[in-house]
Amino acid sequence: MKLSVYLETTIPSYLAARTSSNIVIAGRQAATHEFFELERQKYNLYVSDFVYSECEKGDPGVAKKRLDWLSGVEILPQTPDVKPLADVYMHLLSIPQKCRVDAMHLAMCCINGIDILLSWNCTHLGAESMKIVQKHNDAHGLPTPLMTTPDSLIDKYKEVDFSD
Repeated sequence: MKLSVYLETTIPSYLAARTSSNIVIAGRQAATHEFFELERQKYNLYVSDFVYSECEKGDPGVAKKRLDWLSGVEILPQTPDVKPLADVYMHLLSIPQKCRVDAMHLAMCCINGIDILLSWNCTHLGAESMKIVQKHNDAHGLPTPLMTTPDSLIDKYKEVDFSD
């Protein structure tokens, strides 16, 4: 059975951006393209309205490219449980209000039972934060996605066949 992967906004952003002259960013862009072009078929991909809202911002030409990359990716429904759970995560992880959408992405994954949260934004949802989330979710009967980056996901499941 295929694993479910939620594409956080940095994924289409890296796909749509011009190749960076910064070697670290360029490497992330390359890994994101590798995942999306060569590995995506191994997974069921999902986004949310939050991803679409973020992708629509900024330069209209680049926004269109971001949205084009999301063509055919299923949009998860937002339930009434998402916002209250995001509030809990904001409190637990000390996420500032201006970064609320990070907590919303996480809550969407947990409420919808998504296996993997794919992102380059590890500021608020890095390994230590996810340990706190795991502890909370375990206590409340909620699933916790694996938070990872495209390069790590490719390495982790390189030899695994998830075909149905």
